[in-house]
Amino acid sequence: MSADVRAPVPTTFYREIDRNRRRSWLLVAAVIVVLGLLGGAIGYASGFGWGGVVMALLLGGAMSVGSYFAGDSLVMATSGAREIPRGEPPERYRQLVNVVEEMRLAGGLPPPRLWVIDDSAPNAFATGRDPEHASVAVTTGLLDKLDREELQGVIGHEMSHIGNLDIRFTLLVGVLVGSIALLADWFLRFTFWGGGRRGNNDRNGGGGAAAVIFVIAILLAVVAPLIGRLVQAAVSRSRESLADATAVDLTRNPVGLARALRRISDDPEVLEVANRATQHLYIVNPIKSFEERAKSLWDTHPPIGERIRALEAIAGQMGTG
Repeated sequence: MSADVRAPVPTTFYREIDRNRRRSWLLVAAVIVVLGLLGGAIGYASGFGWGGVVMALLLGGAMSVGSYFAGDSLVMATSGAREIPRGEPPERYRQLVNVVEEMRLAGGLPPPRLWVIDDSAPNAFATGRDPEHASVAVTTGLLDKLDREELQGVIGHEMSHIGNLDIRFTLLVGVLVGSIALLADWFLRFTFWGGGRRGNNDRNGGGGAAAVIFVIAILLAVVAPLIGRLVQAAVSRSRESLADATAVDLTRNPVGLARALRRISDDPEVLEVANRATQHLYIVNPIKSFEERAKSLWDTHPPIGERIRALEAIAGQMGTG
């Protein structure tokens, strides 16, 4: 047997990947159910009947189409990223280009567009609608502060997001959650100005069932956006764990990614271009928690300590720790 034959990754690694994928799909289904319930309740309470569900689906569909074709461009513009030219990149970016080529070949993926953000804080993210239209952005701080092994871990993570279609998941869930928020806001404003069945019931003596449905619709309009945000954060956490695990399959080096996560997390620099709308995209949340072990339902990433321990456990299973 050849000396360079690599030992297979333990079966527990693949079970972890399957578990995260199933969990992600269940969470997406939960968001769709919330959107449908909200649309149905609003439709009945507003006098539109099934038109409320249709309106919810049309809103989600219209937002999905717009985000599908223009979402990545908007993210790059918001982040102040500039594209690295293909062909002969500047010398400073040669290592990055080489590492991206290694990881995309390992994953059997088409070459993504590469972008750089002029910021001293180390971080990176991937976006796009599918592997054929994907982009990877890194900060200049990441290129300056990470060694090649750590950079390979980060790029392996981002290419995993592309290969696992996390970029599409992120887009889909973001659009659905945005649709829930817009629909709920419209209904609350509509209700404030006296629209819907409430006005008809006041004039006609009202009906107990209609009044109950109307109250439920108002409660859903208040609670549904919060549920959507919670599910969005849970989807993001699940996909980050999945990308960490899949990156190991590409690099065969969990230690490099673990070191990179620690270095990025411990860096004191603040990523100036990051905001609440884009924080979930980055490999490490640039809007740092007050304590790395803190865990909240609103967190978009698993705690760094938890991610590093998971990678160290994989390293132990592979015999590379």
